[in-house]
Amino acid sequence: MRYEYVEVHINRFLGAGSKEHRRLIDEYAAKGYRYVGFIPVNMTDYGKIKDVDLIFEIEA
Repeated sequence: MRYEYVEVHINRFLGAGSKEHRRLIDEYAAKGYRYVGFIPVNMTDYGKIKDVDLIFEIEA
């Protein structure tokens, strides 16, 4: 399998209301990738997630 990581920034204006993740998942699915999860890559001192990597896989 080959993996692609796409960073998504979560700011205070978009936050939980953001649809960017859905657009990216649909975009990669159309290319034959499968969404497998996310990893927080940047957090505030208080534990709020600021950036995540969406993880996609495809057969190599």
